[in-house]
Amino acid sequence: MKLKDVQNQKDPRNIEINKVGVKRIKYPITVMDKKNRTQHTIATINMYVNLPHQFKGTHMSRFIEILNEYRNGINIMNMSSILTKMKQKMNAVSAHIEIMYPYFIEKEAPVTKEKSLMEYTCYLWGAHKEKADLIAGVKVPVTTLCPCSKEISDYGAHNQRSMVAVKVRFRRFFWIEDLIKIIEDSASSEIYPLLKRADEKFVTEKAYNNPMFVEDVVRNIAEKLEKDSNITWYSVESENFESIHNHSAYAFIERDKDA
Repeated sequence: MKLKDVQNQKDPRNIEINKVGVKRIKYPITVMDKKNRTQHTIATINMYVNLPHQFKGTHMSRFIEILNEYRNGINIMNMSSILTKMKQKMNAVSAHIEIMYPYFIEKEAPVTKEKSLMEYTCYLWGAHKEKADLIAGVKVPVTTLCPCSKEISDYGAHNQRSMVAVKVRFRRFFWIEDLIKIIEDSASSEIYPLLKRADEKFVTEKAYNNPMFVEDVVRNIAEKLEKDSNITWYSVESENFESIHNHSAYAFIERDKDA
């Protein structure tokens, strides 16, 4: 039985839609892991294409069909081919995909060497019109200790957890673990999922000996990204969830190195 294809019917309003598609797809994917080769995780995915003015709708099921072809490996190396397939399958001029997923790295506590899994939130954004535009990103929690508090206090200094988000455009493949290390090395101290008493002493004293404003964190990261010839564009933002104020401290840097 042949069913009527309503989406392909003509639309009389003559208005193109920039993005039409599906959002918040929960989907199991396999990503590349520097230590273990691959890692299984659950992604939240948004997929869109443009819709020419003459068509009434797009074929939503085709987005899922494309995902099914790549579920065993989605990474920055095949994003361009996914976008190209979206354009071809949807007869579209432009395609967009947004992927967010938790990523886990085994970390050792600094003194006891106790091992546990640390979660990071990773992102892949892709757009394709004449050519592919790919962005990778990650959110990393860190610790910062206030230089001003340390300077003016007879003893102690206030510290807080900070959330750092970095996005990059790049020329060739890189490991997300390397970007995470740049971020963690740029703060007062990195954060660990498991700490015993000796470890707590270590990270507390490390942060105290390495005070940083939110401005210091973003500048430290930017300085390292500027020296990396693989990175063509970046944005760095950091938010300190202040422990003694009823507000957050925030800093942001964006640079296009090819401009």
